[in-house]
Amino acid sequence: MYQFNYHKPSTLEEAADLFNGADDGIYIAGGHTIIPTMKQRLAAPTDVIDLAGLDVLTGIEVQGSLLRVGAFTCHDEVANSPVVIESLPVLAALAGEIGDGQVRNRGTIGGSVANSDPAADYPAAVIGLGATIHTATRDIPGDEYFKDLFETELQPGEIITSIEFPIPTRASYRKFPNPASRYAVVGVLVADFAGTIRVGVTGAGPCAFRAGEIEEMLNANLDPEALNSVEVPDAGFNSDLHASATYRAHLVKVMAKRAVADLLG
Repeated sequence: MYQFNYHKPSTLEEAADLFNGADDGIYIAGGHTIIPTMKQRLAAPTDVIDLAGLDVLTGIEVQGSLLRVGAFTCHDEVANSPVVIESLPVLAALAGEIGDGQVRNRGTIGGSVANSDPAADYPAAVIGLGATIHTATRDIPGDEYFKDLFETELQPGEIITSIEFPIPTRASYRKFPNPASRYAVVGVLVADFAGTIRVGVTGAGPCAFRAGEIEEMLNANLDPEALNSVEVPDAGFNSDLHASATYRAHLVKVMAKRAVADLLG
């Protein structure tokens, strides 16, 4: 790890000023990505700006038909929050499947969404539930947020403050986890908004996406067997030592069918 300057601002304005004044600044939340990257000397920021002291990034509350989760909320808090469990149990269940206890107690929802790891779980919820990403300067629709591998709509220095999830009638998330890391080889979230179905997929491609053909089939017939005739193309899907693109395409349909079965069960 190279030498760097450490900062812990007390306001969003101070954090932004520190970032803009640094030669190569970076924000840190839970640190699960940037710390290992720096230890391997794959990144060498001049300034690390710790967002842990910003109370404006915390809090969980229901506002009408929306669940608002502060960006610095850790996975364990999402998983065990009575508010989340009551209003949006699929998000609590998803958070409870992330990594292990150590990861869940350090990793944050905002850090995960900002990083946009292709195998992260929260992006499936952002897409499947049609969430809105709130930053210090603007609101970004979830459908427009994920762009490519580790690439999002965020501009340099932009800080996620909270994420708002519309509350569906019912929803279910199923993933095929990597047995070591618990990352999603493929994860699928199916949400029913009073008869309108949305499907968010993570792990399969460079970033999370909506499964349009699966949505179309389920909106016509909300039944796992309705997906038997769906062919998921593997073009552009991830292929690595954990799973080929072809296998990931197969898993998208399998996980979608299991999520629908849970939804109906």
